[in-house]
Amino acid sequence: MKLNEIQIRVRYSETDQMGVVYHGSYVPYFEIGRVEWLRNQGISYKALEESGVALPIVSMHINYKKPARYDDLLTVSTRLRQYKGVKIEFDCEIRSESDELLTTAHFILVFVDVKTGRPIVPPAEVLAIIDTDS
Repeated sequence: MKLNEIQIRVRYSETDQMGVVYHGSYVPYFEIGRVEWLRNQGISYKALEESGVALPIVSMHINYKKPARYDDLLTVSTRLRQYKGVKIEFDCEIRSESDELLTTAHFILVFVDVKTGRPIVPPAEVLAIIDTDS
């Protein structure tokens, strides 16, 4: 299954008074990872939304193993776990500059019609890309 990696530098505003990354700051890191995974597969999330398809998270599990700190350079890895019907699942992790595992996560997203809010099968061009990986 295809893997995409990006690097993110921790900003001061993402930390608490002790310089440790606030737990809520990890969700945007993982979102950046998923959006870039899609982009790397040739899927623009912006274009997907403009075509009337959204991908809301319906489940997420995050396991914080070790803290990230202000100014750390993090590597966010995103891997497609599986695709079935209207659901797509990703496994993610964040590693330090020294390749130490800091955080793992699992996300389940559902393709939905923006107008109705109802689950839908993804467009053919998206399906052709993700279905070959599952």
